[in-house]
Amino acid sequence: MPVINRIADYAAEMTAWRRDFHQHPELGFEERRTSDIVAAKLAEWGIEVHRGLATTGVVGVLRNGAGGRSISLRADMDCLAMDEASGVSHASTIPGRMHACGHDGHTATLLGAAKYLAETRNFDGTVTFIFQPAEEGGGGGRVMVEEGLFDRFPCDTVYGIHNAPDLPLGECSAGTGPIMAASDGLRITVRGLGGHAAKPHIAIDPVMVGAQIVVGLQALVARRVDPLQSAVISVTQFHAGSAMNVIPEVAELGGTVRTLLPEVRDAMERLIPVVARNTAAAHEAEAEVVYTRKYPATVNHAGESDRAARAAARVLGEARVHRNLPPVMGGEDFSFMLLERPGAFLFMGQKGAERGGVPVHHPRYDFNDDLLPIGASYFATLVEQELPRG
Repeated sequence: MPVINRIADYAAEMTAWRRDFHQHPELGFEERRTSDIVAAKLAEWGIEVHRGLATTGVVGVLRNGAGGRSISLRADMDCLAMDEASGVSHASTIPGRMHACGHDGHTATLLGAAKYLAETRNFDGTVTFIFQPAEEGGGGGRVMVEEGLFDRFPCDTVYGIHNAPDLPLGECSAGTGPIMAASDGLRITVRGLGGHAAKPHIAIDPVMVGAQIVVGLQALVARRVDPLQSAVISVTQFHAGSAMNVIPEVAELGGTVRTLLPEVRDAMERLIPVVARNTAAAHEAEAEVVYTRKYPATVNHAGESDRAARAAARVLGEARVHRNLPPVMGGEDFSFMLLERPGAFLFMGQKGAERGGVPVHHPRYDFNDDLLPIGASYFATLVEQELPRG
């Protein structure tokens, strides 16, 4: 595959950056060390540096020529709150913190592209490098937008990438329309009547009611959502009781709701409380539902998706760029940026013969460093394609 030769020369350096980030992971809005390193490198390469958006965000601006067009490239920097079990020599040095989604690799990839573009300046216009905090649930993308990202740093289009452990290294997915799901939060509190576990008939058991609600929510997906559309309701938390022989008063349920289409999202927000409250009422219990909209669906714009695919094909070859792979039900706060500006989000395969196939958010996950020069070449090629010199 035609990785840009000059970027290939950076491969070992990019790997060192990435592994350093991996060893020192930081949670959302706490990426101080990471953002310090990013800002220092951008400044070293002559890129204008701005800091402070969304607390730890970093924005680099690189101008060349007299062209008025502009393009933004985005990477996320935060880690997950989990312990690492990868066994690699560059494993996390901080207990309970791990780069289990590859944001260390995304950051190193964009740095590699920035270094190349600052050195070669084979474009005409403005490139903005967005290093975003707090993608993992913190909504750092939303915060950056709300704090004036695109007002302070105007752009015509915005692009991002994410590694894909289930896609072979050297391939990518560049779909149009919804490619990732809206991600919403769900909290259900069931209130019953406590009592002795040996006398359930004089109590109202919130555990049993909660279990019925869980089943009812799955029936909601199976029977109230068009089979050709998509919804996922996963109850991932169920907390109740403190003693084995006591029926508790309260059960707490928590989970996530994923949808691709706005009308399905609206239906889930409306119907989930109906199922929970009516199920509880059938057993003379009460259910309180809090439905929280978090990330909207990530929707690629048609024209920008096509241009991103063309740039990827120049690096990978046309046969390795998949334009019709089905969407995934994970969430991504790059969606907030795509609501403000046209753009596209690509998945870059990282599954190799020996590494890169462990799924994200797994304690044995590690970013495949062989993807670094590929991703940086894609970003650089996209800029040179979209901001050509006259």
